[in-house]
Amino acid sequence: MGAASSLELSTLLIHCAQAVATDNRRSATELLRQIKQHSSPKGDATQRLARCFAEGLEARLAGSGSQLYRSLMAERVSVVEYLKAYWLYLAACCFKMTAFRFSNRTILKAIAGRKKVHIVDYGVNYGVQWPALLYHLANFEGGPPEVRITGIDLPQPGFRPAVRIEETGRRLSNYARQLGVPFKFHGITVRWDTVCVDDLNIDPDEVLIVNSIMQFGNLMDEGVDIDSPRDVVLRTIRKMQPDAFILHVMNVSFSVPFFVTRFREALFFYSAMFDMLDATAPRDSHQRFLVERHLFRQCNLNVVACEGTDRVERPET
Repeated sequence: MGAASSLELSTLLIHCAQAVATDNRRSATELLRQIKQHSSPKGDATQRLARCFAEGLEARLAGSGSQLYRSLMAERVSVVEYLKAYWLYLAACCFKMTAFRFSNRTILKAIAGRKKVHIVDYGVNYGVQWPALLYHLANFEGGPPEVRITGIDLPQPGFRPAVRIEETGRRLSNYARQLGVPFKFHGITVRWDTVCVDDLNIDPDEVLIVNSIMQFGNLMDEGVDIDSPRDVVLRTIRKMQPDAFILHVMNVSFSVPFFVTRFREALFFYSAMFDMLDATAPRDSHQRFLVERHLFRQCNLNVVACEGTDRVERPET
């Protein structure tokens, strides 16, 4: 059988999502068989996209989405491997890099002429935003200010919930020392809505910046709970009275409750992402495989196969 066109595969995927939504198992199973026949994790952008979405639909049909998502989240990749893959993602899809640059410029403006800065970073992850800022601060006229970063991250699955944030703190501290920037890092690994102002040791002499470039869209909103985690976090930030609050949320509607609408949105969004990678990285690139597996596949599986409090990917327009 010849390869299906991207339009045919998209149509098959949407028909399959409609069958899954109405619990038409016979039709969904047959459509999944056809999609798998024409898809591959090593093919072109459309074939990789189709394989990724087929996995989510299959998990939703089987009711195993939450378990599969948790097992994916628990997979370990070395920091070096992950960062190499992440740099490929930043180079191919410029949105995050643009957000980092905008954020860093805003911070540099806010601290001009001041001697101390405290950055509270919700979703610090691997801290990839901060080396560029530390480099600029090292070259400040009159010497660098004192820099304090409080990195807030969700606990990692397994026996060492703080392992990623500890590694991030060590890496940033080493880099700041090389540059001669006075630096302190404090890591907090809890659900964001459990952090209160007292946990942050706010000093009125410091310029206070609240930054969130990652995962703010993952906070549960009013649709899930009356006093939603998103509202709790925003109220905490208001209490901090920061000099600047910098927020980056992807402009895409994954948070709609209607499954087929959400599926279409995700399909359009990720088709652009897979296309960008296909245009910038070879098909056999190990880094590209890691981006597709550990960034795209995880998010996609959560959007397609999880519901209720297990569905954490909730960006809005």
